[in-house]
Amino acid sequence: MKKLVYLISPKEIKKTFYNDLDRVLSYGNVKFFQLRLKKIKKNDLLRIAKKIRKITYKHRVKFIINDDYNLVSKTKADGCHLGQSDGSILIAKKKLKNKILGITCHDSIELAKKAIDYKASYVAFGSFFKSKLKPGAKKADPKIMIEIKKKIKCPIVVIGGINNFNYKKFIKFGAKYIAISTYIWDNPKLKPELAIKKFK
Repeated sequence: MKKLVYLISPKEIKKTFYNDLDRVLSYGNVKFFQLRLKKIKKNDLLRIAKKIRKITYKHRVKFIINDDYNLVSKTKADGCHLGQSDGSILIAKKKLKNKILGITCHDSIELAKKAIDYKASYVAFGSFFKSKLKPGAKKADPKIMIEIKKKIKCPIVVIGGINNFNYKKFIKFGAKYIAISTYIWDNPKLKPELAIKKFK
């Protein structure tokens, strides 16, 4: 099965999460799992990350830490994802060496080109639709994917309100991975292990 899902953690890690994650990843369509927790103590983040690392390793899923590239080595993660205000891409790349580095580029091809110049592993575009995970995120027009496909020769991740109805058009437009979170972890109709099966 093609691994097209870039899965992002829910806003809060509950006790049931680890079993849910194990079942979700067992389906086999997730390439990356990003731990994204804001306003949490470093010790708690480290403890959670180490638990998740065991599960991602079991299912051969790349484990990505959001924001904090210094935490990557401590958790034996596969890499880090940085937003535009999360520090120097150049410093992060030097710290991470050969590990994965993903960069948020919003709706800017210029930001993507800069990230690629710094040897980013992938670039992320969005938010394309309303998202509970990042309600205040800068919006991107889905039509920009046509231009991105022509100009960006780097793995592309799309993010923001991606669901089972709209993800296929982004794959068609050249996205290699679709970032999802709310549809999996906060779906009123489907349990996480059933929601993930909608993406193939």
